[in-house]
Amino acid sequence: MPADPGFWAGKRVLLTGHTGFKGGWLAHWLGELGAEVTGLSLAPDQNPAMFDIAPPPGGSIIGDLRDPAVARQAIQATAPQIVLHLAAQPLVRHSYRDPAETWSANVMGTVNLLEALREARDLSAILVITSDKVYENDESGHAFAEDARLGGHDPYAASKAATELAVASYRRAFFAEQRVPLATARGGNVIGGGDFSEDRLVPDLVRAARAGAAPVLRNPQATRPWQHVLDCLDGYLAYAQALATRQVPEALNIGPHDPADTQTVADLTRAMAKALGLDESWTLDTGPAPHEMAALALDPTRARQALGWQGRLSSAQAIRLTADWYGAWMNGADMTRFTRDQIAAYQADEPAEAPQ
Repeated sequence: MPADPGFWAGKRVLLTGHTGFKGGWLAHWLGELGAEVTGLSLAPDQNPAMFDIAPPPGGSIIGDLRDPAVARQAIQATAPQIVLHLAAQPLVRHSYRDPAETWSANVMGTVNLLEALREARDLSAILVITSDKVYENDESGHAFAEDARLGGHDPYAASKAATELAVASYRRAFFAEQRVPLATARGGNVIGGGDFSEDRLVPDLVRAARAGAAPVLRNPQATRPWQHVLDCLDGYLAYAQALATRQVPEALNIGPHDPADTQTVADLTRAMAKALGLDESWTLDTGPAPHEMAALALDPTRARQALGWQGRLSSAQAIRLTADWYGAWMNGADMTRFTRDQIAAYQADEPAEAPQ
């Protein structure tokens, strides 16, 4: 079920996290679909930042959801019909450095938003984005389905699992009575142009390339459910659209095209370097580092069954699209236009060519 412009056109959408990587892409996509989108987020904490390179359409509220007044004022100002909550502290390594901030941003930011939404009228659906890391991971490599036990070793993963519990509580205690669908989407490890986060594989590779250095890998044999940002966001849009129109599950994995199409960190690094025309070598970080999971995989079967949706891009196509975006940026292209062109091509089902 692709994103339907007939559904989204004119819809008042509140999108939190619009100054971030996925939120920036989603703001552009919603604008292309004709939605009246307003973003709510902290100011960008990256330099460069996609928010500055390719400014998204619609309104923009800069504020911190850890302040309940910010959430209340945003809801009153926007009167949203659809809420897509992406704002979060999204980085595992940062969560080790500042666990309290991570818990506050991810759990209390969500709670404050849901509290404010209890007073909203004309709501059709609320979709909270959590993570593939919400599951109690035994590192066996098996793909997690939605009924797997929640957990988390690091503060980021645990805070996202706790967010799942907070959302479930608000659903049962408040929003079910109001007949407002409230659900969580658990996306995979997303790659794509415009990500400049610290301690993330593709941005680290791009930074190393611009500095003329080899990338440094911490866990080269770790595997993740890599997926392109457009595949992931297509799933979010399909899910929110379904929530507003019919009964669907309260939590879904929005996983990659093929759960078996996994790559290690080293494999992805070499493939991205090749697609960018760079040397494919890398060096190993042998310094002390906090624990990160060696294996992670998602089972997206339920999303296919409930939504008629599945990711469309292979890992090779995801790498091609990602490399094309960064290549265009490094060559001085109009990145607002380039970003929207990639969205339009995806919507037209024109898959990227795989790197040769």
